[in-house]
Amino acid sequence: MAKPKVFVSYDHSEDVHYKRLLQAWDANAHFEFEFDSRGPNVPVDSAEAGPIRASLTKKMKEATHLLVLVGQETNDSHWIEWEIARAKKDDVKLKLAAVKLARANKTPTGLLNVGTSWATSFNRDRIVEALRAAKIGY
Repeated sequence: MAKPKVFVSYDHSEDVHYKRLLQAWDANAHFEFEFDSRGPNVPVDSAEAGPIRASLTKKMKEATHLLVLVGQETNDSHWIEWEIARAKKDDVKLKLAAVKLARANKTPTGLLNVGTSWATSFNRDRIVEALRAAKIGY
Protein backbone atom coordinates (compact mmCIF):
# COMPACT_ATOMS: atom_id res chain seq x y z
CA MET A 1 0.00 0.00 0.00
CA ALA A 2 1.32 3.46 -0.92
CA LYS A 3 2.09 5.98 1.78
CA PRO A 4 -0.64 8.53 2.33
CA LYS A 5 0.37 11.92 0.90
CA VAL A 6 -0.17 14.97 3.04
CA PHE A 7 -0.73 18.43 1.56
CA VAL A 8 0.38 20.95 4.20
CA SER A 9 -1.44 24.27 4.48
CA TYR A 10 0.34 26.96 6.48
CA ASP A 11 1.08 30.69 6.60
CA HIS A 12 4.23 30.99 4.46
CA SER A 13 5.41 34.20 6.13
CA GLU A 14 4.80 33.28 9.76
CA ASP A 15 5.07 29.49 10.11
CA VAL A 16 7.88 28.45 7.76
CA HIS A 17 9.88 27.10 10.76
CA TYR A 18 7.21 24.46 11.34
CA LYS A 19 7.18 23.57 7.64
CA ARG A 20 10.92 22.99 7.85
CA LEU A 21 10.43 20.67 10.82
CA LEU A 22 7.88 18.68 8.84
CA GLN A 23 10.36 18.47 5.98
CA ALA A 24 12.90 17.00 8.39
CA TRP A 25 10.29 14.46 9.46
CA ASP A 26 9.46 13.64 5.83
CA ALA A 27 11.50 10.46 6.12
CA ASN A 28 8.55 9.16 8.16
CA ALA A 29 7.71 5.63 7.15
CA HIS A 30 3.97 6.28 7.40
CA PHE A 31 3.27 9.56 5.60
CA GLU A 32 4.72 11.59 2.74
CA PHE A 33 4.41 15.35 3.18
CA GLU A 34 3.80 17.61 0.15
CA PHE A 35 4.65 21.29 0.25
CA ASP A 36 4.08 24.19 -2.06
CA SER A 37 6.77 26.63 -1.04
CA ARG A 38 5.99 29.52 -3.33
CA GLY A 39 4.10 31.51 -0.69
CA PRO A 40 1.55 33.28 -2.86
CA ASN A 41 2.01 37.04 -2.71
CA VAL A 42 -1.14 37.81 -4.67
CA PRO A 43 -4.74 37.81 -3.42
CA VAL A 44 -6.48 34.45 -3.86
CA ASP A 45 -9.22 36.09 -5.93
CA SER A 46 -6.94 38.10 -8.25
CA ALA A 47 -6.41 37.31 -11.94
CA GLU A 48 -2.77 36.46 -11.20
CA ALA A 49 -3.84 33.77 -8.71
CA GLY A 50 -5.36 31.44 -11.32
CA PRO A 51 -2.16 29.52 -12.12
CA ILE A 52 -1.34 29.22 -8.40
CA ARG A 53 -4.82 27.87 -7.62
CA ALA A 54 -4.49 25.39 -10.51
CA SER A 55 -1.09 24.19 -9.28
CA LEU A 56 -2.33 23.85 -5.70
CA THR A 57 -5.41 21.94 -6.86
CA LYS A 58 -3.23 19.53 -8.83
CA LYS A 59 -1.09 18.84 -5.74
CA MET A 60 -4.20 18.42 -3.59
CA LYS A 61 -5.67 15.90 -6.02
CA GLU A 62 -2.49 13.85 -5.64
CA ALA A 63 -2.80 13.93 -1.83
CA THR A 64 -4.91 11.94 0.61
CA HIS A 65 -4.81 14.36 3.56
CA LEU A 66 -4.79 18.08 4.28
CA LEU A 67 -2.77 19.07 7.34
CA VAL A 68 -3.37 22.66 8.47
CA LEU A 69 -0.76 24.30 10.69
CA VAL A 70 -2.85 26.76 12.69
CA GLY A 71 -0.57 29.68 13.45
CA GLN A 72 -1.27 33.15 14.74
CA GLU A 73 -2.16 34.51 11.27
CA THR A 74 -3.81 31.39 9.82
CA ASN A 75 -7.37 32.48 10.52
CA ASP A 76 -6.81 35.68 8.52
CA SER A 77 -5.26 33.95 5.49
CA HIS A 78 -7.54 33.87 2.47
CA TRP A 79 -5.21 31.35 0.83
CA ILE A 80 -5.54 28.90 3.73
CA GLU A 81 -9.30 29.47 3.77
CA TRP A 82 -9.32 28.64 0.03
CA GLU A 83 -7.13 25.54 0.52
CA ILE A 84 -9.46 24.20 3.24
CA ALA A 85 -12.55 24.81 1.11
CA ARG A 86 -10.88 23.29 -1.96
CA ALA A 87 -9.86 20.20 0.02
CA LYS A 88 -13.54 19.55 0.76
CA LYS A 89 -14.74 19.71 -2.86
CA ASP A 90 -15.99 16.47 -4.41
CA ASP A 91 -13.14 16.25 -6.91
CA VAL A 92 -10.51 16.48 -4.14
CA LYS A 93 -12.08 15.23 -0.84
CA LEU A 94 -9.08 15.15 1.47
CA LYS A 95 -9.03 13.81 4.99
CA LEU A 96 -8.64 16.78 7.36
CA ALA A 97 -6.12 17.09 10.19
CA ALA A 98 -4.76 20.14 11.99
CA VAL A 99 -2.46 21.24 14.77
CA LYS A 100 -2.51 24.54 16.65
CA LEU A 101 0.97 25.98 16.94
CA ALA A 102 -0.15 27.89 20.06
CA ARG A 103 -3.25 27.30 22.16
CA ALA A 104 -4.54 30.86 21.65
CA ASN A 105 -4.47 30.66 17.84
CA LYS A 106 -7.93 30.99 16.34
CA THR A 107 -9.21 28.02 14.36
CA PRO A 108 -10.27 28.72 10.77
CA THR A 109 -14.02 28.21 10.49
CA GLY A 110 -13.56 25.74 7.63
CA LEU A 111 -12.08 23.26 10.11
CA LEU A 112 -14.95 23.51 12.59
CA ASN A 113 -17.75 20.93 12.80
CA VAL A 114 -16.44 18.85 9.89
CA GLY A 115 -14.67 16.06 11.75
CA THR A 116 -11.16 17.52 11.63
CA SER A 117 -8.66 15.30 13.44
CA TRP A 118 -6.51 17.38 15.80
CA ALA A 119 -2.93 16.81 16.92
CA THR A 120 -2.63 17.80 20.57
CA SER A 121 0.76 19.42 19.97
CA PHE A 122 3.32 20.04 17.25
CA ASN A 123 5.06 16.76 17.88
CA ARG A 124 5.86 14.13 15.25
CA ASP A 125 3.98 11.33 17.01
CA ARG A 126 0.91 13.52 17.76
CA ILE A 127 0.75 14.66 14.13
CA VAL A 128 1.07 11.10 12.82
CA GLU A 129 -1.72 10.03 15.22
CA ALA A 130 -3.97 12.84 13.96
CA LEU A 131 -3.27 11.91 10.34
CA ARG A 132 -4.05 8.26 11.03
CA ALA A 133 -7.32 9.23 12.73
CA ALA A 134 -8.32 11.68 9.99
CA LYS A 135 -11.32 10.86 7.89
CA ILE A 136 -13.65 12.59 5.51
CA GLY A 137 -16.36 13.82 7.82
CA TYR A 138 -17.92 16.74 6.00
